Amino acid sequence: MRIETLGRFKRVSLSPAEYFASADSVTVSTLLGSCVAACLFDPVKRIVGMNHFLLGNRRYARHMPLSATDAGRYGVHAMELLINEMMRLGAGRKNLRAKAFGGATIMSNPSEAGNFFCVGEINARFIREFLSNEGIPLLAEDLGGEKGRVIHFSNGDYTVLVRKIEKNRSERLARRDREVWRRAIERQEMTMPSVDLWR
Repeated sequence: MRIETLGRFKRVSLSPAEYFASADSVTVSTLLGSCVAACLFDPVKRIVGMNHFLLGNRRYARHMPLSATDAGRYGVHAMELLINEMMRLGAGRKNLRAKAFGGATIMSNPSEAGNFFCVGEINARFIREFLSNEGIPLLAEDLGGEKGRVIHFSNGDYTVLVRKIEKNRSERLARRDREVWRRAIERQEMTMPSVDLWR
């Protein structure tokens, strides 16, 4: 996370797996490819927050609620960390509103991408499901597509500015996302208990 200050204003730039919440004058920014950023705000207490996550797991099921799968646990964890931090600052859970961005399919060659090719779709599906299940209204979204995005979220009027990224830069972003996804899978598999089958 990188924080820049200009007078009483702050700009916070998030990397994958990071989150930030604040009641101060702030703009939170991030660069998204297949990842998703949830921008949450409590308009009553004027608290904002954003996360940047990628469901980094091969094990998901198309016809199951994602929050019940191994893949979905990454997203649930990312969302709960953000919500808990906002509530610690004084936000009311019933006041939360959301905007969601990212989830692009930016690998141009599906055979090269392997299992990673559908990660953007899974991330977009997850954030919609999670917000619906938690009763948090999704007021705006820009999910899916084939281009990465740079987003800037401000607690002035809760606007999110979105800039689409050209194809050549999206390919570099796809490589970054794939590397994040690979490392997340490796970390999870190292922590999973080994199972002995008895016959």
